[in-house]
Amino acid sequence: MDFLSIIYSILAFIVAIGVLVTVHEFGHFWVARKLGVKVLRFSVGFGKPMWLKKAGADQTEYVIAMIPFGGYVKMLDEREGEVGADELDRAFNRKSLWRRFAIVAAGPAFNFLFAIVAYYLIFLAGVSGVKPVVGEINNPSPAYTAGVQQGDLILSVNGLKTGTWERARFAMLEESVSAEKLVLQVQGQDLQIRDKVIDISELELLQEEQIDLMRDLGMSAWRPRVPPIIAEVLPDGAAQQAGLRAEDKILALDNIRIESARQWVDLIRDNAGVEMELRVLRDGREQELRLTPRSRTEAGETYGYIGVRNRIEIPESIRLEMMVTERFGPVEGLTEALDKTWRMTWLTLRVLGKLVTGEASVRNLSGPITIAHYAGLSARIGLEPFLGFLAIISISLGVLNLLPVPMLDGGHLFYYLVEAIKGSPVSEATEIIGQKIGILLLFCLMTIAIYNDLLRLVD
Repeated sequence: MDFLSIIYSILAFIVAIGVLVTVHEFGHFWVARKLGVKVLRFSVGFGKPMWLKKAGADQTEYVIAMIPFGGYVKMLDEREGEVGADELDRAFNRKSLWRRFAIVAAGPAFNFLFAIVAYYLIFLAGVSGVKPVVGEINNPSPAYTAGVQQGDLILSVNGLKTGTWERARFAMLEESVSAEKLVLQVQGQDLQIRDKVIDISELELLQEEQIDLMRDLGMSAWRPRVPPIIAEVLPDGAAQQAGLRAEDKILALDNIRIESARQWVDLIRDNAGVEMELRVLRDGREQELRLTPRSRTEAGETYGYIGVRNRIEIPESIRLEMMVTERFGPVEGLTEALDKTWRMTWLTLRVLGKLVTGEASVRNLSGPITIAHYAGLSARIGLEPFLGFLAIISISLGVLNLLPVPMLDGGHLFYYLVEAIKGSPVSEATEIIGQKIGILLLFCLMTIAIYNDLLRLVD
């Protein structure tokens, strides 16, 4: 990853975290104000304030602090300082149990609400995608054994309709977490509709560091055959060093005839550090070059990279045939947004459950470095992918904060449930012990996540 990409990823990460933390803390803030609690400070970030403004009748402090990993809402509370007699009724600790419960639950609730709104906007704008037509099938593989064939159009996965490849991939991933088989309803090139049952009972998807379901199933998405023509040679790369130029057409690599841009890219990716003979067509004449792809590592994967942009010219007839745009009306879009948010939430909970039971590897945990990488990647692609990324992270934050771990909102909600059962608040000593346990658990979790990030960088 070059320097500019790193800066872009950091900025996208700060924007993403800033937005989601603000949404979360605004949930606490808004509900607290509505239920009559005085808010002393609304802070996005921790540490020394970079910006501070007092506003409103209560002179609430609105703060943007230096450390962007979180935020907090400070409310009037007798446990944290002296409260005047005239304001006792506005102290958080004096509020009824259900009001305290609502204020604490509002943070995660607003994270889920943000995801619903984000998906709703995406669905209203229309979701463009590619028809889920199957490309190459590996032999042997679970897909090959099930009889899936190149050119099959996937209509549904375990009964879930799949209008695009994005929906098909998500449905397969969602179902593979707990199911032992995937029932793909496909329409073959003969237009006949058949069910293909893929046995996935032997796959250990969640034990892998980088889940690649399509690879493990042994199939790929259909791609048009695009001629391998160089559009641009990037400076200081292996391609420039080898003498490649824009408009060169790739003919062969190590005597392997190159027939498509995809084949060319795959061969480069699979041969990091290997010197190869390259034959190109330039100005009507064949040229012989020597090319050594450099190694690049991203998200734990090492691959060959030469620094070129390939010309992607898909015939308009194929584009019109394969591209799909799903558009939804105001009511249908809301239904889809609610469904997508629920399915993502349930998938997250199931994966967390498997992490606890050991059925999923902790290597799948990601920390701020990996999140920053994907924030930058999605932001570079466009607003819609970045909005979808924010929705996924917002759901993850909502789920994480509802876990019954002291220090998190879920820990406080658990204390309130205990209070409702026993009829009195949890003792201060118990809360202090719980906070220490919570800090230790969060520290261990964050350490593992950052360790995984660093491993992905150096692998």
